[in-house]
Amino acid sequence: MSLTVLIDYESGNLHSAYKAFERMACEADAGKVVVTSDADVVARADRIVLPGDGAFPACAEALRSQSGLFEALMEAVEVGGRPFLGICVGMQLLARCGREYRNTAGIGWVDGEVIPINPSDAALKVPHMGWNNLKLDTSHPVFDGINSGDHVYFVHSYHFKVANPSMRLAHVNYGGDVTAVVGTDTVLGMQFHPEKSQHVGLRMIRNFLTWAP
Repeated sequence: MSLTVLIDYESGNLHSAYKAFERMACEADAGKVVVTSDADVVARADRIVLPGDGAFPACAEALRSQSGLFEALMEAVEVGGRPFLGICVGMQLLARCGREYRNTAGIGWVDGEVIPINPSDAALKVPHMGWNNLKLDTSHPVFDGINSGDHVYFVHSYHFKVANPSMRLAHVNYGGDVTAVVGTDTVLGMQFHPEKSQHVGLRMIRNFLTWAP
C-alpha cells in the first residue's frame, strides 16, 4: 500500500491538512496517509508533504534539529526520487535562501529567495491574507481539472522569487506577481493552503497523490 507522510516538525497545526489528504487518498484509492516525525517512516514513504506555518528561520531550524529527519527527507527526495509537496512555509523552504529576519539557508531544490511582499498598491495589506485568483504559467499534472481564475487561500507576508522562471508553475497578482506554485521534476511547492482552498485545493491534493513523475 502506498504511504504518504506529512512531516511533523512542530511547525503548525497539521490536523486540517491531514484530514484533507486522508479524504483525497481515500477517494483516489491512493493508500495511507500518516503524520510523523519519525525519520524511518519518512525514509520509506512513497510521497512526502512538508507543511509549515510561521517564520522561515524558525521552520528551517526546526526541520534540521529533528533527529535524522532532514537527512531522511534529503535521501528520499534527492536519491529516491519520491514525489514531494511543500505547503506555505514548507514551499518557501525549497528556496536557496530566506530573507525573513536574517539570511537563512533553505533546502535549495528550487533556486531563488524568499523576500517580503511589497505590493505596488499601498491599499493592499501585508500579510497577503484571503482568496486570490490563480494564473497558471505552465501545464502540470497537479493542475488537472484546474483553470486560471480558480480561487485559492493565502496567508503569508513573504514570497518566493524564483531564479529560473520555468520553475514558477503558477502565480497570483497582489500589487505585482506573487509566486503561487513552484516545481521541478519530482518536487512541488504551493504558497497557498490547498487544505483550506475548498474544491480547488482538494483537487490539487488528489492530483499530487496520483502524480507519477
